[in-house]
Amino acid sequence: MRCPHCGSFDDKVIDSRTLANGDAIRRRRECCNCSYRFTSYERTEDKQFMIVKRSGRREPFDRVKIERGITRALEKRPVSQMSIERLVNEIEDMAAIMGKVNHEIDAASIGDLVLEKLAALDKVAYIRFASVYRHFENLDEFVREIKKVGGNFHHEGEAFG
Repeated sequence: MRCPHCGSFDDKVIDSRTLANGDAIRRRRECCNCSYRFTSYERTEDKQFMIVKRSGRREPFDRVKIERGITRALEKRPVSQMSIERLVNEIEDMAAIMGKVNHEIDAASIGDLVLEKLAALDKVAYIRFASVYRHFENLDEFVREIKKVGGNFHHEGEAFG
């Protein structure tokens, strides 16, 4: 594997784990040149796993898009990159299991999985993600969502929750 940090092809496998009921193998690797750690996945080439958008359009499952959204929601929060990677792996595994029969899953199910995992990990990140995912348009929608996750948030001396 080529190191995404320095481009070297010299790496070693640190850890391997079977994912999604044996349909994939996750390998943690370390570059022998720069010591950067990264993850690779091995899957049997099968029918591509697809995401069904609200419009009915289909697009290939993109782990990077999920990771980007989660990372954005967790920006400046006390959550490690390893926790984010673990979260994305769990979501990817659950999505693969849920969509195993048709090799597809609807985008709303992926969004709900992300919200469920973020609610357990970090309430602020949950609200950030929910506000974009659910298209909040006013403060009342934020307050309803905050009450739903049971947070005690304060705004200008007023407590919500």
